[in-house]
Amino acid sequence: MQDMQDSAFSLLPPLVAIVIAIWRRNALFALLCGVMLCYLMVVNGNPINGLTETVFGIGGVFSSVGNVYIISFSLLIGALVTLMNQSGAVNGFINHLASLNLVKNSRQASILPTVIGTTIFTDTNLSMFTAGMASQKLFDQHRLSRARLAYLIDSTCAPISILFLINGWGAYVLGLLDGYSFNDPVGILIGTIGYNFYAIIAVVLAYFTAFSGRVFGPLKHAESVIKDEQKTTVEHVAPAHIMWIPMLTLLIGTFIFLWFTGNGDIRRGSGAFSVFWSEVIALALLVILIMRNKLMSLSVVFKTMITGIKYMSPAVAILVLSFAFGDAIKALGTGVYVSQLINVEVPLYLIAPILFIAAAVMAFATGTSWGTFAILIPIAVPIAQQSGLPIEFLVAAVLGGGIFGDHASPISDTTVVASIASGCDHFEHVKTQLPYALFGGVLTLFIYILIGLSF
Repeated sequence: MQDMQDSAFSLLPPLVAIVIAIWRRNALFALLCGVMLCYLMVVNGNPINGLTETVFGIGGVFSSVGNVYIISFSLLIGALVTLMNQSGAVNGFINHLASLNLVKNSRQASILPTVIGTTIFTDTNLSMFTAGMASQKLFDQHRLSRARLAYLIDSTCAPISILFLINGWGAYVLGLLDGYSFNDPVGILIGTIGYNFYAIIAVVLAYFTAFSGRVFGPLKHAESVIKDEQKTTVEHVAPAHIMWIPMLTLLIGTFIFLWFTGNGDIRRGSGAFSVFWSEVIALALLVILIMRNKLMSLSVVFKTMITGIKYMSPAVAILVLSFAFGDAIKALGTGVYVSQLINVEVPLYLIAPILFIAAAVMAFATGTSWGTFAILIPIAVPIAQQSGLPIEFLVAAVLGGGIFGDHASPISDTTVVASIASGCDHFEHVKTQLPYALFGGVLTLFIYILIGLSF
């Protein structure tokens, strides 16, 4: 095992995982192959022992209480979002916004989905669907293109989720950092926010577009297309508070639990514990509100929750393998080897840009940022420890690169959801958004080089 750490062979598992992910466009299969190859190399090529270690490695993910909290949270968020949709709570929230008559001109119409996209950061899909469905008619009325709507929600919902980390994104990244025995993992996670320049730039550009009304490139030439009212499978509209009370409970509850578990210091609190129990309370409250308003029977509530959990199962499978892969390449010593190699061969100011580009390429090719984080964060952390660069700085480069690649990719789930939620042609959305993403990516690289030169 020590020999593996001191040789280039330890690079094979992440490289194989990246190649398979790009080739097959399947992050789950890529991560599984990466885990199996890691443990096969750890046991010096013995296939039986390698398979045994792989099973134990994947099973070992569940030995961590923090991992179990994160996995459970990810499953329950599916139940929460599905229940909100099927109960009519989301439609009620949208109708409530319309009744307030806040939108009187095209600028206000652009601002509405932008604000919604940055305030509902507990779940990206929920945020996109709420912002998109609430704004479609308004954009048609004010002769604004659906492509502009798709750009605004895609450039706020996903980037804001990686900046305001009181959600599954934060819990997931915290889980990837959990295996390094940091004294303050939550503090490191919070510290990545200030260095996540791509996400910040994406949100700033969206707000600039919304407030100024100015658009550039293909988006400038996108034509307004007025479509018929979108049909919904929800037969009734629930009161708006059935959505916003559980969402507010989830947000406030997380801070309270962070304060409690951190003995008055939220930076030292347990992020996984906090988001999980806040979610449990929010979900229980949602069920109570639904039953009190007689929106669903108890049996339908449970069936809907199960449907939501099933919907999240593929993502959770990736989550489990991500944790297992991180543990596997740490056991193999890949991150240590790469950090030693970079310290000798690569100038300090280029390390963050290289990690950003690597994450961007992989996320773009695979359509998933989470799989990208799983492969590159276990490499970025040892590099930071060996080079003396801030851990937050290099982890943020991986996070930002993953968001950039995800943002620009035509096969990304967030890109697809943004198109659906806005009623925009998918390829038109990809075409009109790409120049903004590229501008943000190039500007981010320039900033990372400048900051790297200061260390």
